[in-house]
Amino acid sequence: MNIEGYEDEISYEDVDKYIKEVLTKEYKSDGEVYVSILLTGNEEIQNINREYRGKDAPTDVISFAYHDNDEAIIGGYDSLGDIVISLERVEEQRKDYGHSFKREFYYVLTHGLLHLLGYDHIEEKDKEVMRKKEEEILMKYGYTRE
Repeated sequence: MNIEGYEDEISYEDVDKYIKEVLTKEYKSDGEVYVSILLTGNEEIQNINREYRGKDAPTDVISFAYHDNDEAIIGGYDSLGDIVISLERVEEQRKDYGHSFKREFYYVLTHGLLHLLGYDHIEEKDKEVMRKKEEEILMKYGYTRE
């Protein structure tokens, strides 16, 4: 992960701790659970979005869930998937929504984690469930709307 320029807002240790705590509560596994995270900018996430989703635009977060296939659990290791976050997009959105950078970052991180756990927002009823879970988790850690 590269947080250069954002060290005052987020830290590796805090992000790691947050992910572990959320997954411990939200995901049951007998072994070690892994998630990979790439923190990048708009150009790189746009390339990924175009290549894997057919959308030629930057976005805030993209999740690649591994549990769509049988290869996710290997021995005692459970790889949930990959999360890609554009820190540039997080910065843009925090300004648009009037949030702190930290709140917006943890929102998109939580959103990505929930996608890895099987949540989706294509159907309206699923979107309501996912949004409620996002807010529940964010509130627990004090990342509320400002």
